[in-house]
Amino acid sequence: MSLPTPLILILAGLTFVVVEMLLTFQVARRLGNFGIVDIVWSAGFTPLILLYLLVTGWRAHSALPDGPSLLQALSPRLPLSLMVAAWSLRLGLHLLVRVRSHHPVEDVRYAQLRREWGPQTDRKMRGFFLLQGALQVVLSIPWILASVNPPDPRAGGSATVCFWGGLGLWVTGILGESLADHQLAQFRADPARRGQVCQQGLWRYSRHPNYFCEWLVWVGYGIFALASPWGWLGLVAPALMYHFLVNVTGIPMTEALSVKSKGGAYRRYQQTTNAFFPGPPGQL
Repeated sequence: MSLPTPLILILAGLTFVVVEMLLTFQVARRLGNFGIVDIVWSAGFTPLILLYLLVTGWRAHSALPDGPSLLQALSPRLPLSLMVAAWSLRLGLHLLVRVRSHHPVEDVRYAQLRREWGPQTDRKMRGFFLLQGALQVVLSIPWILASVNPPDPRAGGSATVCFWGGLGLWVTGILGESLADHQLAQFRADPARRGQVCQQGLWRYSRHPNYFCEWLVWVGYGIFALASPWGWLGLVAPALMYHFLVNVTGIPMTEALSVKSKGGAYRRYQQTTNAFFPGPPGQL
C-alpha cells in the first residue's frame, strides 16, 4: 500500500531540512557566525518547493498508464513553484547582503544567545537550527496542499478566485516588501540621518511595513491552497507567521533594539504610527 502524497511530501521535506540544517550548523560554527541560518532558512524554501514539484508531478504522471506526460503533470504546479522560488531567493539574497555587510560581527540576536547559553551554545544552537528546519516544513503546508491539487484558474468558481486572489496578494506583498526595504536602505545610506527614525514612504504608515508585506505573501499562499481539499489547513502558515512577526522574533526584538539605539525619537514614533497594519499617522 503506497503512502498518501501529502505524507510523502512531509517525510521528504523533513529529511531535506534535517540535512540542510545540520550542514548549515557546521558551516556557521566554522565561520563563527550563526546568523547565516537566516539566509539558509529563507533561500532553503526554493529547493523544498522544487522537491514538492518533482514528487507530485512524477506521481501524477505515473498514477495511470494513460495519464499525463511528465511535462503536463508539472505545468499546473509551476505557478506556485515560481512564486515560492521568487520570494525565497529575493529574501535570501537580501539577507545575504545584510549578513555579509556585518560579518564576522554576528547578528545581535545570536550574540545574545551565545552569552545566555555559554558552554552549551553548540548543543542548543544545533537544536535551534533543527527547529528552524522543522518550521520550514510546517510553513510549507499550503504548498503541499496546492502541489497535490493545484488550483486551475480556468476552472471557474472557487478555484479561479483562490488562484487569482492568492497571486494578487502575493504580488502586493513582494512589491511592498521590496519597496519598504529599498526606502529604509536609502534612508540609512544618508550620513546626515544617522540616529534618526525612518518615517518616509511606507514607513510613515506602519513601523514595520516590511513585516506586514511579508505576512501578505503568506496570506497569499494560504488563499492559493484554499481551492484544494483540506485547504483550510494552509491558513496555519499565515497565522503562525503573524504570531512570529508580531509577538516573538519580529516586532518585539526589533523595537527593543530601536528604542535602545534611538531613545525618545523612536518612542514618539511608536506613539504616532501603527506597529503592523498600515494606517494614517497621528496620535494613537
